[in-house]
This record gives sequence, structure tokens and C-alpha cells, in this order.
Amino acid sequence: MKDRALGRLAAGIALAGMAAVPVLGNAAGETEDDVVIRVTEGRLSEGAQPSLVSEPVTRLSSSPAVALSRMGGRGIDPIIRGQGQERVDVLLDGIRVEGACPNRMDPPTSRLSSALAPVLEVRTSNQTLRWGPITGGQIVATTAAPELDENGLAGHLTIGGSDNGNGKLANASAAVGNDTGHFRIAAGHDEADDYEDGSGNEVRSAYENTEGRVDAAWRADNGFYIKGLVTRQEERDVKYAGSGMDAPKTDTDTYRLELGAPVASGEWNLLTWQADVDHIMDNFSLRELTAPMPMLTASETRTRGLRLTLDQRAGDYTDWALGTDVETNEWTANRYGGMNLAMLNSVMWPGVERDRVGVFAEAFHRIVPGVRLGGGLRYDRVDMQTTLAEPNDAYFRTYGTTDTDATDDNISGFVSSEWRFSRFQTLDVTASHSVRSPGVSERYIASWSMDPAMRWVGNPELDTEKHRKLELSLTGKRDGWRWKPAIWVDDVNDYVLRTKNDQGTTVYRNIDARLLGVEGELGWSNGTWSTSSRIASVRGDNRTDDQALPQIPPVQFIQTLGWHHLGHSLQAEWQVARRQDRVDLESGLDAGTSPGYGVVNLSGNHPLVEHLSLAWAVDNLFDNTWAPHVSRANTDPFNPEAVRVNEPGRTLRAALTARW
Repeated sequence: MKDRALGRLAAGIALAGMAAVPVLGNAAGETEDDVVIRVTEGRLSEGAQPSLVSEPVTRLSSSPAVALSRMGGRGIDPIIRGQGQERVDVLLDGIRVEGACPNRMDPPTSRLSSALAPVLEVRTSNQTLRWGPITGGQIVATTAAPELDENGLAGHLTIGGSDNGNGKLANASAAVGNDTGHFRIAAGHDEADDYEDGSGNEVRSAYENTEGRVDAAWRADNGFYIKGLVTRQEERDVKYAGSGMDAPKTDTDTYRLELGAPVASGEWNLLTWQADVDHIMDNFSLRELTAPMPMLTASETRTRGLRLTLDQRAGDYTDWALGTDVETNEWTANRYGGMNLAMLNSVMWPGVERDRVGVFAEAFHRIVPGVRLGGGLRYDRVDMQTTLAEPNDAYFRTYGTTDTDATDDNISGFVSSEWRFSRFQTLDVTASHSVRSPGVSERYIASWSMDPAMRWVGNPELDTEKHRKLELSLTGKRDGWRWKPAIWVDDVNDYVLRTKNDQGTTVYRNIDARLLGVEGELGWSNGTWSTSSRIASVRGDNRTDDQALPQIPPVQFIQTLGWHHLGHSLQAEWQVARRQDRVDLESGLDAGTSPGYGVVNLSGNHPLVEHLSLAWAVDNLFDNTWAPHVSRANTDPFNPEAVRVNEPGRTLRAALTARW
């Protein structure tokens, strides 16, 4: 299997070489500050503050357009504008890492570094196709390069903890280098016990997470550069209240190599990566066995990828780019049962292989100083197949098919416009057509049981999703005020719906759907005081069955008030969500309707002495019992009254950070 993957990757490299063969040279007149196409992968980026939470993705909760689905203390899954899981693409410094758990205990966002907190960006519409089309949303994580002092050194040490769940964290980094390059090592460890919700009930959420990473970069006088990264992450004894199993072990190894150089009036960039994830989950090692028998699932995923891009500037007003990428994925998951775990209970991922080859071209042109137009096209060839025949009977009994080969020819594109009709306001309009191939579980999961209601079977005959999006936003800034109202609609043909059939089996089918929403932001600052108000509302409709889509968050509103002076900062945040009554109970994804809630959080950051600072936060100040509508249903048999996995009750977090 590995030999075939290497062969396919080699073929992709050959295709990449045919698509663009740049000549190494010096760029004529570099103007990086005013290019229209902004590339962020692997570049210098504003540093983020050390995270005081178990997963950096929770920082996205400050956006009402993002909802977080909790299953335990880790494995928090983001939902962007009502769409999550396979519809949210996650890029870690430009690379993709697929999860290895069929139940999404390890979504891609769980690989975000807590040792070197990345800058997070959420994209909701296509402004570039170099990383693939956006269907639901895209989370881009960028790790900042070290800011070396006059001696060529940089580093940090953070030690902290939290009272609710007895959390502990420690992370550190050290870098050495000069203007031509650097070498950096970083490591981190965080752990916690089960936390208590606002009612004092323990929630299964304990975990241990350890990571280490080494990265280096070097740039020659002619502009040629090379960058490398190696990371290792180990998660141990992770408990989940929203699952019938826990995860005693998950290991992730990633490798990243990037090359580039100036050429003509731009540059070329070659990025290649490898990510290996091994995962084990069971129902007995971290909990009292309540199921009829012990079960253990061992799963793994292997990802190999390469991306070659060429960015150029034609004159003073036009930027264009083209490129190609290739990615191979392999998934395997086997569930074992019996007193000695000697019985193969189910082949949940039957050796699934996915090969993706894509090419794109796009251009942006500034017609006049206040008007910019852009557009792009992308073609992706996606081949999927299974290498094991064991689950074929499950597919036949559920859908009447044994053909597990799938080939998708996906064509995506976008047009965008920016109209700066005054010094203070800009209107952005983006229309796009984005195609998504169904994911590995949607097409191939085969969790089988004698009880039809316990079965979960993917559909190999699923069609690709086609998203037609239109988004309008008005961005303004004047006299310390800023504002941004937005409206959008996403009309989807062949939306992949996870639901239940007449026998209670979890299945997948294509439907027509429509999502539409409005968002608004209003903020003000005078340099010392600041305030912001943000609101988001989304409605999701299953147009085939004339009912609501599942897992759609309610109206969410966030109000903040901040104070900043001489490096000190304080912030109060009020998160509010209304009741959600539009649910799809037949799908089994919505735990039911949900009540509204309001939560107050406080945080601060203070310089103590030179190079030493204190960060603190009080979450859920009034110790409310609450859970986001999209969180998993609580399956903890020892907490049967909880409908969803509740968020922590009042929690004090603090950390000391030394930087040099």
C-alpha cells in the first residue's frame, strides 16, 4: 500500500514539474507589501499570545460565526456558518493533516500547536483557490517566525494552570539565527482532570497532551530559501463524555519542507509534507465497562502532499498565479471485541485510498485605485477506493451496491470585486462555485452490528457536493469606529446528509439544501478603551424534505469591553445565544432543542518586570450551566441528566511567560 502511495506521489511530482518549471533568479523590484495575492504559509506573521486553554481552536469562540462542538476536554470541532467536519478545511502552515478517528475524536484542529500558539484566520469565501475551494469554511493557522534580538537569540517559557479540572501547562521555545536563517526547538505539555460544569457535575474531559517540534529556515543572497519542520504530538488518556469510547493513545508525526525563490516579477514555491496519525479508542481502559463486552478500535491515517505555485505581477495593477498540487491519503480502522479482544468486530475503514490532483489559475486586476476585480478556476481529480472487501456486504445490505470505486472531476471557480467608494468604506462581493468530494466516513465507514440501530454505514454512491455562494460585505472605518455588516447565501446541490433510515441505521444520502445568514460587527477604540459588538445568524434548510438541517447554531452575539494602558490590558466579554428550536431529530445529530444562554468571561495581560508577563482569565464568571447547541449528546452513563456535553463551570486560568 505504501509503495502504491509513493508511486502516485511521484506521478504528482512529475505533473507539478510539467505545470510550472521556474528559473531560479532575482526578482525585479520586489513589492511584497503591495501585492494583491497575499500568501501566508510559512511567512513571518504577527505572534499570538500563549494559549491558556487545552486547544488553540477555542480562541475562535470570539467570532459568533464560529460554533464549537465539544465531545470532551479535547477534540473540539469547529462549525463555521452552520457547516462543520469535512466542510471545514484546516491548514497548518499550509499543510493538511487528516484525522485518524472515525468518531472525530481527533479533528484536524486538535493538531494546532499549543507550544507555539499560531495566528488563526477564518475564511468563509473563496479569495484564492491555491489551497482548494471553500465549501463551508477554512481555518488557516500560521506560526510566526522567531523575532531574534541583536544577539541572534529568541525564546520563551510559559508555566500556568487552571483550578477547574486541576489543569497544568508548560511550554518553551529557543531559537538562534541571523538575517539569513534560524534554528528553533519548541516543546509543550498540558494536562487536566475531569472538570465540573456549573451545577457541580463532573464531565468526562481529562487528557494529557505533549508535543515537540523543530523548525529551521535559510535564505541565500539571491533570494532562494528553504524551510523545514518536524513535529511529534502524543495525546494520552483522553476522556469523552460525548462518546461511548475514550482515547488512551493518539500519536501524530508531521514533516514539512518548503523551497522557493524569486523568478521574473514574482516567485515560485514548492511545499511538500507528510503526516502520520495512529489512534486507539476503547470502552474499558479509562471507564468502568458498561457495554456488553470490551471493544477496541485501532485506526491510522497516512497523508502525503505536494504543492507547487507560481506567483507573478504583470505591471503595476495585475497579479496572477497558477499551480498544481497532489495529495494521497490512506485510512484504516478495525474494531475488535471479546474478552481477549481477539474477534474482529468490524472493519470500519476498509483500507480506503484517496488520490487528489488539482490545478488552478487565478488573477486579480485593479481597474482604478478604488476598484479591484479577481477570479479563478480550479480542477480537481479525486479517485477513491477500498483495498479490503470485508464491508462490501454492509454496503449491499444498506444501499444495494458493492462497487466502492469513486472518481470525481471537480471544477470550482470564483469571481470577486472590491469597490472602495469612499475613503472610509469598501464593498466586497464574491460569487463562487465550489465542489467537495464526500469524505472517507461519508462514503466508506462500515460500523456493523447485529442491532440495525447500532449500525453506521457510509454510502459509496454519494455524489459530490456543489456549493453556489454569494456574499456581500461592507467594511468601514472612521474616527475610531469600525463596522462590517455582511449577508450571504449558499445554495447546495447534493448536500451530504447524515441521517437514519427506517431501521435506525446511520446512513448518508444526497439532498438539496440552502444556508443563508447575516453577520454584523460594530467596534470603537480610542487607544485606551475599546468595545465591539458582533452578531451572527444562520438558517439551514433541507429543501428535499422541507425541514431544518441538523447542527445549525442559533443566533449568537458577543459584546466586549477592553482597556489598554502601558502594556496592561483588561477585557470583559459577554457571550449570548438564543434558543434553537429548528432541529432535525431524525438525523440523530441534534440532541434536541436547546435553551439560550449568556456567559461572562474576564481576561487580562500584565507586564511584571522586563521580559516577564502574567496572563489570566476567569471563564464563566457566574458559574452557569450551559452547552453550545452543536455540542455532542452526553453519553456518560454516570451523568444521565445532561442532554449535551456541558462547558466548564467557573474556571480561573493563569500563566506566567518569560520572553527573551
